[in-house]
Amino acid sequence: MKKLTKQEKSWAMYDWANSAYSIVVVTAIFPLYFKASANEAGLAASTSTAYWGYANSIATLLVSILAPMLGTIADFKGFKKRFFTFFFLLGILFTMLLAVVPFEQWFFLLACFILTSIGFAGANIFYDAFLVDVTTEERMSKTSAYGYATGYIGSTIPFVIGIGLIMSAQMELIPLSLTVAMQAAFFITALWWGLFTIPFLKNIEQVYYISPVPNPVRASFKRLYQTFKNIQSYKSLFLFLLAYFFYIDGVHTILTMSTAYGTDMGLSSTTLLIVLFVTQVVAAPFSLLYGKLAGKYNEKNMILFGIIIYTLICIYAFFMDSAIDFWILAMLVGSSQGGIQALSRSYFAKLVPKESSNEFFGFYNIFGKFAAITGPFLMGVTTQITGQSNMGVFSLIILFVIGAVILIKVPAQQKAPAVPATDFSPPNQP
Repeated sequence: MKKLTKQEKSWAMYDWANSAYSIVVVTAIFPLYFKASANEAGLAASTSTAYWGYANSIATLLVSILAPMLGTIADFKGFKKRFFTFFFLLGILFTMLLAVVPFEQWFFLLACFILTSIGFAGANIFYDAFLVDVTTEERMSKTSAYGYATGYIGSTIPFVIGIGLIMSAQMELIPLSLTVAMQAAFFITALWWGLFTIPFLKNIEQVYYISPVPNPVRASFKRLYQTFKNIQSYKSLFLFLLAYFFYIDGVHTILTMSTAYGTDMGLSSTTLLIVLFVTQVVAAPFSLLYGKLAGKYNEKNMILFGIIIYTLICIYAFFMDSAIDFWILAMLVGSSQGGIQALSRSYFAKLVPKESSNEFFGFYNIFGKFAAITGPFLMGVTTQITGQSNMGVFSLIILFVIGAVILIKVPAQQKAPAVPATDFSPPNQP
């Protein structure tokens, strides 16, 4: 593969820019900050946990409702980058506000979290859809993998800085309280996100689009209706989405439940944070490796290989009983988590009509979001019935098996036809 173009590098830099948000705000620091705030306000631990779950569900639901509609509108010329910029700025603004809202105001903190989550997820829809604009089909796999790899590396830097501030505050090595140290981590994350998005805003433009019409909102609803009406025309695409729903559910569940699983095994919070950091570092080169191998063995086969690795992870978890086992499991996860997600994105991008990429990536986002429901529920119920966390992880095998079976049935890569133009102009061909 030739060197990345300026557009490909600028696109991938957004992964570098926003990935720290996932660790600092969603996974590691803000959940602890919110729990401490709620506890300070007198909320019971179970109540604050429930509110945290509600906040995540509300954000997911709102994005899932908006995604197809906004995606369809964004396919018209000039809307794609505007929508990306709006959601990106929404995410940054409310991430900064997490550092400003008084610590004891748990309700406003939660409201800011919902809005920043919507901004983060909304911007990602259009970011993913821009893949078709910045590269060729032959280079999509490696470009997508490069994005994930840079994201894993970029995410660790603000995370390490934030953890360093927090630990220094705890040990009284710096003249900051623990609360201020956590707030500083949120501000650094927002600043990092904004600063490294500048190349994207400067160099990326919508190449494939549908020509403007007098009433794009009305036309978008008609196109959306037409897509559902002619759903049988998209066999390859929707079979892939169905497979994706199952296997990515397993991937996300292992990621989101790993901390709770490690805690059940008796690992300390410090150890878990170190494991999380090392997993991110391991994931970067393996994401690039998946992208390279996809050029030789194609995306579908490499996705299936990733599913096999995750199936082995579930089996290994069943026999796991020590901290060393947890480390081995984490390395296995790191070896495939970026690759399977990167190739899923590029494989899907090759299936969709380029001028309708936003609309279809809206559906891609919905399948990914709602996939986050089944796995944690399955793992939770299994763990509760058996009383063993390792049985909960083992139960996720069914998601990977179903996903693999459906993926095997996806016909040879065939691009979905563009939605027929009715009252709007035909797609632009650059």
